Parts: sequence; structure tokens; C-alpha cells
Amino acid sequence: MANDLSWRPKTGEIPTDPGVYRWLDAKGRVLYVGKAKNLRARLSSYFAPLDSLHDRTRKMVTTARDLQWTIVKSDYEALQLEFTWIKEFDPPFNVRFKDDKSYPYLAISTNEDFARAFITRNRELRSVRYFGPYTQSWAVRETLDTLLKVYPIRSCSKAVFNAAAAKKRPCLLADIGKCSAPCVGRIEPKEHQRLAADFAKFLNSGDRSYIDELTQRMSTASENQEYELAAALRDDAKALAAVLEKSTVVFSDQTDADLFGIAEDELSAAVSHFVVRGGRIRGARNWVLDKELERDPAELVEYILQNVYSPKPGIEPQEIPREILVPVLPSDHREVALWLSDLRGSKVQLRVAQRGDKAALAETAVKNAQHAQNLYKMRRSADFTSRADALAGIQRALNLEDAPLRIECFDVSHLGGTNVVASMVVFEDGLPKKDAYRKFNVEGTKDDTESIHQVLTRRLRYLVQGDPEADGAKFSYRPNLIIVDGGLPQVNAAAKALDEAGITDIALCGLAKRLEEVWLPGDAFPIILPRATEELFLMQRIRDEAHRFAITFQRKKRSLSISSQLLEIPGLGERRVSLLLRHFGSAKRMRLATVAEIASVPNISEQLAEIIHATLNEDGQKLSEK
Repeated sequence: MANDLSWRPKTGEIPTDPGVYRWLDAKGRVLYVGKAKNLRARLSSYFAPLDSLHDRTRKMVTTARDLQWTIVKSDYEALQLEFTWIKEFDPPFNVRFKDDKSYPYLAISTNEDFARAFITRNRELRSVRYFGPYTQSWAVRETLDTLLKVYPIRSCSKAVFNAAAAKKRPCLLADIGKCSAPCVGRIEPKEHQRLAADFAKFLNSGDRSYIDELTQRMSTASENQEYELAAALRDDAKALAAVLEKSTVVFSDQTDADLFGIAEDELSAAVSHFVVRGGRIRGARNWVLDKELERDPAELVEYILQNVYSPKPGIEPQEIPREILVPVLPSDHREVALWLSDLRGSKVQLRVAQRGDKAALAETAVKNAQHAQNLYKMRRSADFTSRADALAGIQRALNLEDAPLRIECFDVSHLGGTNVVASMVVFEDGLPKKDAYRKFNVEGTKDDTESIHQVLTRRLRYLVQGDPEADGAKFSYRPNLIIVDGGLPQVNAAAKALDEAGITDIALCGLAKRLEEVWLPGDAFPIILPRATEELFLMQRIRDEAHRFAITFQRKKRSLSISSQLLEIPGLGERRVSLLLRHFGSAKRMRLATVAEIASVPNISEQLAEIIHATLNEDGQKLSEK
């Protein structure tokens, strides 16, 4: 059975994001590269009973000894990276390429009176500016077709251009708005040059500044009641956004670079390292390090660079590229760049990616680092020995009679003092017991201490025998330890609730996030747990889980609040409300939206958008007055 494979990752460890995966044999050779919209769903299918798999798939699964994956931002990026790695690793279980054609490029001629946009596989043409490469010809054709709607520059051959000029009749592209028809003088040469320059700038930068400019012009046209112009600008903005959504992981300028993404908390940091050579991603790896001492991001970057590139005896040195992209520059980045340049033998540029493809890949690297960190925490928490050590460590640190086998943690979340909610998460034997989690709506409190007191009072009411307000609904077990998210004020508020309930056999502490200090009721000084210990790791994970659960509930409550408010507007049904919330992504963004931005949502007229805008602003004013 595939389920018996000792190296098989747990289903919960596999992300549900789009990505590219690699099967490797015992020697590290890549056997197969594949892509998936949902990595967990796709990879789980490989671990079905062996007799149900195709012969070739069964052979690959039984030959493999490792499975790795890389998260990307979109299905299109997954397609690009899959083709890049198939070309790079030539895996035996992939379909082999039948030819060795070069990749297609989008090009603009620079030596003609009217610049021409075209697709080519020839990189040897003179006076041509190239963009790409693209891994699929359909992708570059679709990109060109979309951009010509916004920048209608010439795309025909010289023969077609001359024939149209002789007949004084443009081709079909001019009739459908994908060419400005310079062949018949519909556009001045300087204006066409400006269009071609904008076309090239957008492809080269790949940022949203052009879309923002078009959106602003659309809003202005709408305010001036120039609705046809506004609609045209809206369509142009959508077309450019569609091109950006298909951001490629194949760079346009034969980039040689190493790119690092980092995800960190107080105790550990995960690093994702992307190796880009010849404009393509040649490799990606993730690792996690424990932070023995507090390090700011700049120090952490310097530590990582030293660890990766410092020569090690008997080990092949890491290749140093011309460019290294990091999330933040070290404080002494000039000296670090000089050290790297000395190791390489030529200049190395150390910088932060600001925009374009490199910035997009930097975001992808950070997402992979976040996944690696979450995976590390899950695996560490699942280890029985680590959990036992953690519970024993908490028992010693807090001077408890027994190990806290059931721990409850409470956190409060609110938005500027409104929509106050709280969460309770439960860990038994060091593992989350999610069916025992609870959510609380909090009313009539002024600050976190009052909220903590109210929530603990309600929770402890269920532990007091004979309480008439308990309604017969009881929690399953009595906790050995209660943790609150916060410092001494929050702990004292929780202690007051325990005293009022007459409960003396439940231990209590607080965990302050900034320095990870453990506070006990009434103590003037906190307990400092040693860094990188199992007990601090477990307490941090419990506190972070309570925070996550509270934030999720608070966001859901805000979403439901704005949904009910929108449903009261005549002409808005559940379908349109759903479209609005999906379009803007959050209640906050929707409240900040202009009338034009609301009207850009399908099936929302300008008149209805004005009503929605006025309703949301009126509600926001009421909140501010409170």
C-alpha cells in the first residue's frame, strides 16, 4: 500500500495552494515534475492503494524516496515553473520534449518609422527589443492580443503595411481597435512612438502604476459624465490587470540571481531560497532555524547570507550570482556586498526587489517560507517526546504539582474598540482539541482587562456546581492551566475572575507577545523561559492559536455585519452582496471604495453604487461618533 511508505508526508502537511511538485529518488535525482491547482488534492491521489495506480505511476511512487513542492501564486505560474523544471531536470517519468525549439519572445522593432510588435523565436535579430521568454506560444499570443487593446501599435509585417498604405485602406485590426492604423495616417508618428514606448514600459516594469493611472482617469471621466470614455478606460485597466495576473516566473533579461524569502516569529525563522539562472528558476529550497537570541530582520538576513555563502572545508562552495535579492538590507550592506564580491571575484549587487517579476517572485518566496515554518511547527508539535518535554518544562517553570495536561488559552480581539470578541482554545497532552474551542461575543467593556474578566467569568461559571445560569451545558474537563494573551494587567483581571468564582485549584499565567514574558498574578517581575526550549515553543503556539481563532471570528463578525447592512438596500440581493464582498475582499476595503470603484463591479449600476457608498459612509460616521 502507498500508505505504508515511510517517507510519505502527512496529508495535513501538504498545502492546498497551487504549486509545482517534484518526486526524487534515493540519490536526489528528479523523477517527475508536476503542477497542481491544489497540491494536497493532487498529491493525495498518488498515495492510493498501489494496485489501483497506473503501472507507470506505481513504478514512480515505489522508486521515489522523497517528495518536495513549491508554492506559487497562480495556476499560470505553476504552468511556467513546471515547464522550466522539466526542461532543466529532464525527469524520466515526464513526457519528453520531441523537439528542442527555443522559447518564443514578444518583441518590438526599434529601427522602423512605426515600431512593430511581433512574436519570434529568433534572438539574433538586430534593432529589436525582446520581452520574455514565454514557455508556451499561446501565452505570448494571448499577452500580445490583450495589450494591443490598450496600446494599439502596429503588429503587421512590412509587406502588409505597405499594401495597406498603397490601397489607403487599413486591415481588420484597425476596425476592431487593435491597431491605430499608421498605414493610412490615422495617427501621427510621434503619437505612435509614445504608444510603443508605453507598451514597452508596461512589459518591462510589470507594476500596477499604469492600471492605477487608468483607474484615476476613469473616475474623472465618470465624474464628468463622459461615460463612454470611462467604460473604455475601465476595459483597458481590466486588460492590463489580466496581463499582470499571468506574471511569469521566467525573467525577461537572462537574470542570474539568488532570492531569499523569510518568515519569522520570536523563536524561529524559515528561509526560502530561489536560485535563478539564465532567467529561469533552477532550484528552490526551504529550511528553518531556531533563533537563540533576538535578532531584527536586518541581522537575520546577514546571518543567513553568511551561512549560505561562507566557504566550508571539504564542501563545494555555493555559487554566488551577480545579484542577491533579500527582504531587507543588512545594516552594513555595503560591507556584506563587498565580502560577497571578493568571494565571487566580481561585483555582486545586494538589494531589495521593489517591483516587477522579481518583486512578484519575492512574494512567492515569502509564502513558501511561511509554509515551511508552519510545517516545522506542526511536525515539532506532533512529536511525542517534544510534547512531553514541553509539559514537564511548563510544570517546572510555573511550579505546578502536575504537568498541565489540559491547557485553555484566552485572547480578545476587536477593531478600534468595536466588534469585541474573544476566543478560547484547548490543548490536551500538548495537542489542539478543536472540538472544545469556544467563541465569545463581548459586550459593554472598555478595554482588554474588562473583556478578559467578563469572558473568564462566563467560562468559570460552568465549573461552579449548582450554578443556575449554567443551563446544563458543561465543558468536558477542568483545565489544569489557564493562559491569557497579555501581561500583568490581563493576568490580574483573570485572577479576579477566579477569585470571584471561588476557584483555587487552576493555575493561571499570561504570555506577553513582545518579549515572550510569562506573568503570574500579583508578581512584579515575569518569568523568562529559556529561548528555543520546548516549553516556550508550546506556550507560544497555544497563544498564537488563540489569537488566530479570535481574529478569524472577529473578521467573520465584521463581514456578517456589513452583509446584513447591504441586504437592507433595495435592489441588493444575496448574489450581488456576495459579488461585492468577493470583489473588494474585506469590509474595510469596501468602505474605502469610491462610487466609481463600486460601480465597476458587475451588475452594480452607478445609481446603486451611490446608494451603497452613502450607506456605508453613514455607518462609518456613526461608528466614529460612538
